[in-house]
Amino acid sequence: MNLSSMLARRAAEGRPVRVGLIGAGKFGSMILAQARHIAGLHVVGIADLNIAGARAALERVHWEPERFAASSLSQASSDGTTCLTEDAADLFAFEGIDCIIEATGHPLAGTRHALAAIEAGKHVVMVNVEADVLCGPLLAHRAAKQGVVYSMAYGDQPAAICELVDWVRSCGFELVAAGKGMNFAPPYRYSTPDTVWDFFGWSDEEVAAGDFNPKMYNSFTDGTKAAIEMAAVANATGLDCPEDGLGFHPAGLQDLAGVFKPEADGGRLACAGLVDIAASREPDGRVVLNNIQYGMFVTFRAPDRYTRDCFAQYGLQTDSSGWYASMWRPFHLIGLETSVSVLSAVLRGEPTGSSTRYRADAVATAKGDFGAGDRLDGEGGYKVWAKAIPARIAAPAQALPIGLAHDIRLKRAVRRDQVITLDDVDVRDDLDIFALRAEQDALRET
Repeated sequence: MNLSSMLARRAAEGRPVRVGLIGAGKFGSMILAQARHIAGLHVVGIADLNIAGARAALERVHWEPERFAASSLSQASSDGTTCLTEDAADLFAFEGIDCIIEATGHPLAGTRHALAAIEAGKHVVMVNVEADVLCGPLLAHRAAKQGVVYSMAYGDQPAAICELVDWVRSCGFELVAAGKGMNFAPPYRYSTPDTVWDFFGWSDEEVAAGDFNPKMYNSFTDGTKAAIEMAAVANATGLDCPEDGLGFHPAGLQDLAGVFKPEADGGRLACAGLVDIAASREPDGRVVLNNIQYGMFVTFRAPDRYTRDCFAQYGLQTDSSGWYASMWRPFHLIGLETSVSVLSAVLRGEPTGSSTRYRADAVATAKGDFGAGDRLDGEGGYKVWAKAIPARIAAPAQALPIGLAHDIRLKRAVRRDQVITLDDVDVRDDLDIFALRAEQDALRET
């Protein structure tokens, strides 16, 4: 609880924490919005393929033009301004940057950037959960060997879940489940970019007036983003995914401890030690009372009667038996909070969650019946949704990771809800990604 005081000392010594940001989209913009208010945190460089878009983002979050007018990273480092570049490699090569924030959202680009940053001896804060679930365990392993930190991004839900998990374990309670809230009902599974706005209840006029990406919103709606994030949490905490994917059990605050416990004790989980989702919709679409749509939660069990009695005495939400309890955080502010990860990495040498083992995967699953020659369109598209399953099932089956399911051709027919495998597609490999994944498989926990 001393990051701010540690940073203040660094600032007083004239040694700010120096950051390079890759990607000035929504998440990156939120990081930049707060960075200007944190004394001692210096965004030295921003890499984005669309420089005009990056400038527009900076203006939108109230940066004065002179603050991002540096002509070089050296100038930016010396005078406290920021340099814009189209080439992320510039950030890796510049010695005056302590930490790279990867916020592109592109799984292959994110993997490539993280590898280069780690090789250059820089800490990495991986906003890009798509890259993390694809190669995060390998990246964490490489970072440890290099003596740098590879971290999830605080403010995003996976890191906040890891924080809650750490709290449970540090207190000596038995961890039973961890997860997040989400607006989901079974019909949402087959949403497409054409139908996604119907699930939000927005009119055509409202959609036209906003800056909305239908594929991005659809990845949240059809459960793909949930699968990606929960697989990442499993890889960071050692919890498991359910064998047939996330259950998306409807549950409000008052239900968490009763729902997210083993079936043997009256809950909805096959066993203890799982990640899952607290859906904010009933199967028929009704809104769940006291839902935690924007929040994260853990459920845990008292080790003995004395602790169980304390749960009741101090007002925890418990199940009817009093043995199982829940803790939650009702919100996450994504990029507005990510500076915590940067400061933890640079000042403490600690990640705010890190995928240190290959425990789970998010795999491409067909949204319908498709024939040979059809092309998959990746996360949030028309053809596939992601299922979070244990790596001990995904790896032997050669299941296709969702991060590799974009613009790839089927070479044989698949049926609705079938997990797609590498044998079903014409494999492309423009990053030696399969060699990296094979190396990662050596980190798989059975």
